[in-house]
Amino acid sequence: MNALIIFVILATLMLTGMPVSISLGLTVLTFLFGFTDVPLESVALKLFTGIEKFEIMAIPFFILAGNFLTHGGVARRMINFATAMVGHWYGGLGLGGVVACALFAAVSGSSPATVVAIGSILLPAMVKAGFPKRFGAGVITTSGALGILIPPSIVMVMYAVATNTSVGALFMAGVVPGLVLAMVLGLVTWWRARKNNYPRLPKASWAQRWDAFRKSAWGLFLIIVVMGGIYAGIFTPTEAAAMSAVYAFFVAVFIYKDMGLKDVPKVLLNSANMSAMLLYIITNAVLFSFIMTNENIPQAMADWMLGHGLGPITFLLAVNVILLMAGNFMEPSSIMLIFAPILFPIAMQLGIDPIHLGILMVVNMEVGMCHPPVGLNLYVASGITKMGITELTVAVWPWLLAMLGFLVLVTYWPGLSLWLPRTLGMM
Repeated sequence: MNALIIFVILATLMLTGMPVSISLGLTVLTFLFGFTDVPLESVALKLFTGIEKFEIMAIPFFILAGNFLTHGGVARRMINFATAMVGHWYGGLGLGGVVACALFAAVSGSSPATVVAIGSILLPAMVKAGFPKRFGAGVITTSGALGILIPPSIVMVMYAVATNTSVGALFMAGVVPGLVLAMVLGLVTWWRARKNNYPRLPKASWAQRWDAFRKSAWGLFLIIVVMGGIYAGIFTPTEAAAMSAVYAFFVAVFIYKDMGLKDVPKVLLNSANMSAMLLYIITNAVLFSFIMTNENIPQAMADWMLGHGLGPITFLLAVNVILLMAGNFMEPSSIMLIFAPILFPIAMQLGIDPIHLGILMVVNMEVGMCHPPVGLNLYVASGITKMGITELTVAVWPWLLAMLGFLVLVTYWPGLSLWLPRTLGMM
């Protein structure tokens, strides 16, 4: 009964158009004052201890690093390197966009940042080369979603915070699925380009490829700094985030020199605004998680499922349906912080690996970012292409269907996610 009351209050507040973070906070306060005897002191203590986690510090640092890279010329050099390698195949610039998104995802941690950085440069070039605007928009909108699957990933950090799971193991678990999804999206791009005979670039010589690699090497080296440092045990994921922010600043300002010192305060302010927004969502989600746990709602749901003989296969199917439906109304950070504390205890009772569940949830977030009405990548791409959301939705369908097929693969083949962290001894 209490679960029903909580979700009715939350749904009512969200239907009024209120932001999800504020809806969460008001739901908690309404339920606390109206339906429980929980002392406010314990709530305040839980709020403080819930956000007093070292891992949370990784979020503002990764946001700052992504902003430095977006404004610092790294994206342009990655695009040049990607197109030099695959531009001579069917849909050359489109394939280059997929590769560039995968590379930029490995240094930014954010899908919208990947769409902006790669799309703002590549989409005008694709239209100029003779590609339909719809094709370019479909490629960049969906490939940009790799930003939260290929590590480092801000959404993975949020899952780790909500479930006390290893950030490092999650990062490593995202590598193989991220590469496989990039290959799937590239295959769809190549197939559509070949079917419609879209333009191809002249094949670059090995000297041109080496030159493109050399110019992009400083940005690509950040992948080694973050992932290599975590795996080698040189620093924690949070320390890796701080290192990536400092490194991105150094590369953007002093090596590539595409950003002057006078531009740094603006980047810092934008990063602070985005970090404050996410930390506010986390704060309210911690309170919501506290209420759910206090009322034993996840445990009751797990007992009900086990009592009715519903096993892992049914549960994982239900998780996908719930998260895909939530993706129609909420952005990834809110979905992760609301549903992870609910689904996690049930998954543990059913014997589902927490790392596998985390990757499964992230892939669901990727799909949600590419379909209406609240797909963040759609809105970002709309701003770049000046296309309407309806037109963009039609444009992304071929890639979105491939992503749904990939979601089924990730859901029922845990080894795809767990092989690398197990091989590296992180589990």
